[in-house]
Amino acid sequence: MSSAAETPLAVPDNAGVPTDKPEQFVDPEHGLPPGFGPGWQGQLLFWIAVAFSLFQIATAFNVPLDHRFAGVSIIDLLRVTMALWLGWIVLRKVQGKPAGAMLLAWLPLFVVVELLARFGGSIPNQILRALHVGFLCLVAGGLLAQHKSETRIKAIAAWALAGIGFAVGLYHWFLYEELVARAGEVTPSDLVVGITAIAVLFIICWRFMGPALPIVSGLFLAYCLLGNYLPSPLNHRGYSLDQVIEHMSFGTEGIYATPTGVSATFIFLFILFGSFLERAGMIQLFTDIAMGLFGSARGGPAKVAVFSSALMGTISGSGVANVVSTGQFTIPLMKRFGYRAAFAGGVEATASMGGQIMPPVMGAVAFIMAETIDVPYAAVVQAAIVPAILYYAAAFLAVHLEAGKRGLIGLPRSELPSAGKALATKWFLILPLAVLVYLLFAGYTPLFSGSVGLALTVVLILGGSLALGIGAIALKVLFWVGLGLLCAFFFWYGILVIVGIVVALILANLFTKGGAETVAACREALADGARQAIPVGVACAVVGIVIGTMTLTGVGTIFGNAVVAVGKESLFLALVLTMIVSLILGMGIPTIPNYIITSSLAAPILLKLGVPLIVSHMFVFYFGIMADLTPPVALAAFAAAPIAKESGFKIGFQAIKIAMAGFVIPFMAVYDPALMLQPVQGVTGTAYAFAAVYIIGKTLLAICLWGAATIGFLKREMALWERALAAVAAAFLVLALPVTDEVGFALAALLIGLHLWRAKAATQAA
Repeated sequence: MSSAAETPLAVPDNAGVPTDKPEQFVDPEHGLPPGFGPGWQGQLLFWIAVAFSLFQIATAFNVPLDHRFAGVSIIDLLRVTMALWLGWIVLRKVQGKPAGAMLLAWLPLFVVVELLARFGGSIPNQILRALHVGFLCLVAGGLLAQHKSETRIKAIAAWALAGIGFAVGLYHWFLYEELVARAGEVTPSDLVVGITAIAVLFIICWRFMGPALPIVSGLFLAYCLLGNYLPSPLNHRGYSLDQVIEHMSFGTEGIYATPTGVSATFIFLFILFGSFLERAGMIQLFTDIAMGLFGSARGGPAKVAVFSSALMGTISGSGVANVVSTGQFTIPLMKRFGYRAAFAGGVEATASMGGQIMPPVMGAVAFIMAETIDVPYAAVVQAAIVPAILYYAAAFLAVHLEAGKRGLIGLPRSELPSAGKALATKWFLILPLAVLVYLLFAGYTPLFSGSVGLALTVVLILGGSLALGIGAIALKVLFWVGLGLLCAFFFWYGILVIVGIVVALILANLFTKGGAETVAACREALADGARQAIPVGVACAVVGIVIGTMTLTGVGTIFGNAVVAVGKESLFLALVLTMIVSLILGMGIPTIPNYIITSSLAAPILLKLGVPLIVSHMFVFYFGIMADLTPPVALAAFAAAPIAKESGFKIGFQAIKIAMAGFVIPFMAVYDPALMLQPVQGVTGTAYAFAAVYIIGKTLLAICLWGAATIGFLKREMALWERALAAVAAAFLVLALPVTDEVGFALAALLIGLHLWRAKAATQAA
């Protein structure tokens, strides 16, 4: 058995950085170093993050805490457990033994138990969203105090900000029935709490993600209050402060709108899912598979970057996180084998951002999209799968052509891991992902599917640690079969089966060799999941101001009328206008709020112009992703910059060249929805299959031509006129006008024929 199989499935680390590596980096997504800071404040913050994740798991799984066994409810058992734990802490203190660390762990977990106990585990949707935002503020404020406060006064102010943000969530929790009974009425205390909630979120968002999103949302908020003073048609009828605050801070139209609801359920759960899989060794598995398959090919290191990032995209919906995790390995490897630093960084940035469109997990936007347009998540995955494959095919082609242009070869086979051996060693890590995909396409909700995937991952990690201590192969097989059968009872007897299995596995691990480390790794995964959720969750809450403004004032119709007026003359110009808005917004705003704003403004208008519903939203989604590659504010490119040791601007421009397909595919899908496997009016059966194959083939040819034009290489280096001819042929294939396809195919055939003839002549001359 390999040494890898003799080690625990997960090991403790520090927010994704193994503890045996002292060097630290700053996460470009929120500008903070890993971990929770030093001292007792850091320990407390760590346990708050763990408690936050446990709260989200309990609500996502809808654990029935009021369920009774022999007349005793789970809530009673939890309260008794917490009381015994507190008694033990007090006893240790009386005996003069250290008890402070235990008390710091006990306090947040006790709060979570009491928060869940009031509603028997089934928390109302409004309370779930309010407490979710409250926890986000608490953890975010604590991180600001620990990592971004140079003086004691600033640290105290940041902790105060955290406490106030959490207190807003407690206000909703404590007064839930009263707030429901007088919905629409605002008391003076409500007004203070509502204004405070908005102010705290704006400050935290500004400190974490910069000023762009708070400024945009602040302008929309100002429009609510002052828009009646603007000239027609920009003005509205006018709204009082009470009306605006009630709309934004209470109910489900402002900061607690659909994006926050999705963040509190699907997004958080899938972030935890990815966090646990990473600790189980999924990143290493993906890297080994990519190295084994493509490491020896021409330009192998760059192909490894593309393929491993595509695989990472299946479990991580964050492009920046993808850059940091896989880029640490792939960018230096590409540079070592001859790729320019800017190109290496551009490859990683392009491939990593594609993770947000790579099913099954995709980015958080996919969950928001499914909820917003009220379609099954599987329908969003279906629309995304072909464009995602084409996107990565374009990136793969770009690195292949660049390698040919520069004469770069692959790695020696002797230095590469075996993809088959890697799968044989850790094949079981694929099981949670496979189950997740099956459940999504079987019609189950993303929340249920993600819950099962997360539960299965935790069981695999904890069970794998126990299995290491079983010597005989037969007993190991028996152990896994028995554990699998126990998990299967979940479908008949509910979530309590999984809860019981996990609790039993934790207790068993605490008394086995290496088990305590595995439990600690799971604890670290819970804390890290809470950290990773902050940028997404805070952005969802702040962008709710924009949604609230849309629903309150109807301002979207102003932009919509302008786009419709343009679209009546030319759909292409309307699409270009929408693309420009998405790119400009995305230069300073993360993908999620960018999508929410532009989809609220533009997607309904594209629908009016005849663009299918999912296609119109995917169009906006794609260009929100492209914005993270587009200078001057290209977040993914600047995340790759310190690793590549190159300017973020240069990396961004290289990324645009590599990701040219990302700019082409959405336009082609609008004119032919079969590219996203969407219905085409009047085309069914075999005719539809042929139509889908045709548009996919045409798009593939177009992106190949774009790649050749931008890189300047095909069979050999291309002359300037060849590059121009390739670009013109690709443009004709993209245009959806009469005879443009025929012209495009003819020009492509002419280009390829002339280029091959020139290459053959040059070879004979040599």
